[in-house]
Amino acid sequence: MKILVLLALLGAALHDAAAVTHSLKYFYTASSGVPNFPEFVVVGLVNEVEMVHYDSNTKKTEPKQDWVNKAADPQYWERNTGNFMGAQQTFRANIDILKPRFNQTGGVHVVQNMYGCEWDDETDQVTGYDQYGYDGEDFVAFDLKTLTWIAPKQQAVITKHKWDNDKAWIAQDKNYLTQICPEWVKKYVGYGRSVLLRTELPSVSLLQKTPSSPVSCLATGFYPHRASLVWRKDGEELHEEVDHGEILPNHDGTFQMSVDLKLSSVTPEDWTRYDCVFQLSGVNEDIITRLDKAVIRTNEGKTGIRNVDEKLNLIAIIVAAVAVLALVIAGIGFFLYKKKSAKRPPSPVINPEVMEELNPKA
Repeated sequence: MKILVLLALLGAALHDAAAVTHSLKYFYTASSGVPNFPEFVVVGLVNEVEMVHYDSNTKKTEPKQDWVNKAADPQYWERNTGNFMGAQQTFRANIDILKPRFNQTGGVHVVQNMYGCEWDDETDQVTGYDQYGYDGEDFVAFDLKTLTWIAPKQQAVITKHKWDNDKAWIAQDKNYLTQICPEWVKKYVGYGRSVLLRTELPSVSLLQKTPSSPVSCLATGFYPHRASLVWRKDGEELHEEVDHGEILPNHDGTFQMSVDLKLSSVTPEDWTRYDCVFQLSGVNEDIITRLDKAVIRTNEGKTGIRNVDEKLNLIAIIVAAVAVLALVIAGIGFFLYKKKSAKRPPSPVINPEVMEELNPKA
C-alpha cells in the first residue's frame, strides 16, 4: 500500500484558519523476516499525532497523549490489548495464507490495512477509507461510492467477491466510516484541542553540502502539518529546478520539511531575486528567508558551524530513517474487530468466513 505524505500547496487559502480538516486513522502491520522490528504493530493517529500504540514486543496498549485517557472508558486499554494480541496471531497466519497466492516462500513480507476518516469542520464533509495491502502494494480497497471492494491484483479477486457478498459487513463498514468515525474525530479533537489545535512556528535554515550542491531550505519544529514551503523568484513560486521533500515527523510531535533549489540556472547577480517562503495553516504571517551566501550553512560559510558536511549527512540519515519508519507504519494493517457492543465494525481479516475465503478449501 503506497501511503504518501501529502504536501498541500494551497496558496493563500492555506492561511484560512476557518477551514480545517481533522482526521482519525488507524494503522496495523504484521511482518515476517524483518530483523529488530516487532512482528505486529498498531498505531492510532488523530490529525497525524500518534495517540495509541501497541506492539508484539510489549504486548500492551498504551496511550501516547494524556488526553486520550479522558476519551477512553476504564476497560479500553485491557480490552484492546486482548484484541490486539488475538489480531497478531491472525495477521501472522494471513501472511502464510497469502504467500502461496503470490508464489512466495521465505523473505520479508507484510500484511497491511489502514482505515479511518477525515472531517472538514467548515463544510462538515466526511471522507472515509478502508484499504488493505500486501508487501507494499495495494491489495483490496473499499469504495464508499459503490459500496464494493476494488481488487487491483488478480490474487485479490477472490477476496473481493467474498467481501462484496457480505452485505451486512459492508453496511457496518459504511456506517463506521461515515457516521461513527467522524463522531470520534470530533470527540478526540475536543479532548485534545490544547495539543491538536495549537500552532508552532519552525526555525528555517539554508543548508548546502558543497558550493555546487543545491541549497536546501529546511523548516523544522512546526505544527500542525498543514504547511507549505516553496522557493520563489521575484515573488513567483518556482516549479522547475526545485525538489520538494515530504513532511516528516519530529520526535517531539512537531514536523519538518525541506525544499531544494538547484543553482545551475542561478547566476551570482540573481541571488537576491530568490527567497524561501514558509506558510503555516492558521498563521497569517509568512516566514521569508532570502537566498544569501552569508546565511547558508556550509563548510565554507561564516556561520560558526565547524563541520556542516557531517551535519548535513546526519540530517540525511535521520530523515531517511524517519521515512523508512513512516513507510513501515504507513503499511500497518488496522484491525476493526471489537465486541458486538462496541461502535466499530468487525475486522474482515479475523472474520472466520474471510479466513475461509483467504484459505479456500479444496
